[in-house]
Amino acid sequence: MKELRYNPLTGQWVMVSAVRRKRPWRPRDFCPFCPGGEETGYGWEVLLLPNRFPMLSFDAPRPERDGFYRKARALGQCSVIVETPEHEVRDLDRLSLGAVTRVVELWKNTTAELKNNPHVAYVAIFRNKGEEIGVSLTHPHGQLYATPFIPLKVRLKVENSRRYFKRTGECLFCRILREEMEGERAIYENESFAVFLPFFANWPFEVHIYPKRHVQWLTQLTEEELTDLADALRVAVGTLNTVLERDMPYTMMAYQAPFKGSYDFYHLHVEFYPILRDNGRIKYAAGIEMGTWDFTYDGAPEENAEKLKEACKKAVKRIGARGRCFT
Repeated sequence: MKELRYNPLTGQWVMVSAVRRKRPWRPRDFCPFCPGGEETGYGWEVLLLPNRFPMLSFDAPRPERDGFYRKARALGQCSVIVETPEHEVRDLDRLSLGAVTRVVELWKNTTAELKNNPHVAYVAIFRNKGEEIGVSLTHPHGQLYATPFIPLKVRLKVENSRRYFKRTGECLFCRILREEMEGERAIYENESFAVFLPFFANWPFEVHIYPKRHVQWLTQLTEEELTDLADALRVAVGTLNTVLERDMPYTMMAYQAPFKGSYDFYHLHVEFYPILRDNGRIKYAAGIEMGTWDFTYDGAPEENAEKLKEACKKAVKRIGARGRCFT
């Protein structure tokens, strides 16, 4: 069974797929993403593979009607982005600038292809990293979901951005970027991108990356901007992996504008949600967070921003980044 089920209380689509139960869980005897595998072969630097256990597919069956409740075909694409042939590389900050640039180029090229598909309303590009997050395979990889609907969180961002633009004539993200770059939560910048811990952070060491130029999709980035995005990603990840002197488990999401409609007021951005609040101490989304979707923040974001700045200096020195840390 593979279908979409609509939640009339929240306006969310739930992706239902029975095949997901069959996916491998941290196999010890083989890695399907290493070179020489059935799907990978040899001679590659970055790969886009079909997810063998997808939530969505373009040949999804049409579900039967179910009375009051609304269903839809689970049309779309679920892909795995294998970021390097090297199995032991733990994260993006351990890859070269050229290697990470090839990853974001793949993001851009795949976005361009899927924008022309009439069944796709949105493309979500994301990474899960760390056992605490629940990663089933440790080989460095990201994922891509091309959905036939606009996810709820994206819809909220779009509507708030639209309202702010109608009221002020200004992009909300551009205003946030200006505020953060003038404040004490700015962490790093290069020619094209800025990295900061936002004023409204949910997670203790939450980090956002904004392009300085107002663009909506990865397809609008120049070659130089793609390299700067790769640089900002390496620094952001390197900073997170340094701040607690251990690898940081996190989820990352690249947010683009939806494909159907006009979104000149929207702004491409990347968000990292690291789940540790201290070394060995997880910030659980529980109670109030799960029940209301409203987060609590122990301490002050500005205090953690200072820790990230110090970690950024060490990461930049190790990585050899293109920009500068804030002090």
